[in-house]
Amino acid sequence: MSEALIDRLVEFAESGNQQKITLNGQTYQGWIMEISDEALLISTGFSDKAGKDFWLKFEDLSQAELYYWDNKTDQWTIFKI
Repeated sequence: MSEALIDRLVEFAESGNQQKITLNGQTYQGWIMEISDEALLISTGFSDKAGKDFWLKFEDLSQAELYYWDNKTDQWTIFKI
């Protein structure tokens, strides 16, 4: 994957308090925990018992909507890759 894309995904991971990714009708809301060469790991939920981790491939993210929680405006803000 291109270094520019990975840099943008790092910026996304560092934006706001939480991130939200909507892909194929499924919404993943939580925190970006890791970015590899091919995918990112988002952790959802608030504890080990309720939370789940999902690897989302970069190629799928081109069809996804990405948002981060903006603490200044108290709302979800769209993030463009």
